[in-house]
Amino acid sequence: MTQTSENVTWLTQEAYNKLKGELEHLTGPARTEISAKIAAAREEGDLRENGGYHAAKEEQGKQELRVRQLTQLLENAKVGEAPAANGAVAPGMVVTIAFDGDEDDTLTFLLASREYASSDIETYSPQSPLGRGVSDKKVGADAQYELPNGKLASVKILKAVPYQS
Repeated sequence: MTQTSENVTWLTQEAYNKLKGELEHLTGPARTEISAKIAAAREEGDLRENGGYHAAKEEQGKQELRVRQLTQLLENAKVGEAPAANGAVAPGMVVTIAFDGDEDDTLTFLLASREYASSDIETYSPQSPLGRGVSDKKVGADAQYELPNGKLASVKILKAVPYQS
C-alpha cells in the first residue's frame, strides 16, 4: 500500500510511545475491565431496563472506536525528530500568521495531528486548508488557503518555531 503524505502522521518518538502505550492499555487491561462490567451488569437481570449494562456497552463502544483510531494512526505514523528551527513551517511547529497582511489580526497555532492537541494552544491539522496553505512556507512569506465558502484567504507567516510541550 502506497502512503501519500496526507495519510502520514509525523510523530516524535515520545508521542509514538505514549500513543502505543494507550493502545496497549485499551486492548489489554481496559478491555478486560469493560468485559467484566458488562458481565456483572448482565447478571442483574432484565437488560432492557438495566442502566449499568447500557452504560458499560456504550463505554465499550467508545473504547473500541479509540482502539481503531489509534491502530490506524500508528500504522500510518512516521517517527522522526522534532522539526528544525529553520523558519520553514512544518508539522510540530507553532506558527503565527497575520490575516491579509494586518499585523494586528494574528493567530498563533500548533500545526500538528489532533493527537497533539492540548488546551494550551489551538491546533490545526497539516491536512486542513490552513495547514496545507502554510506548510513548507518560510517566515515572511505570504500563503493562501481556501475558506469553506470557496474564497481564498491570504495570510503572512510571521513566526514558526518548534513546539515545546
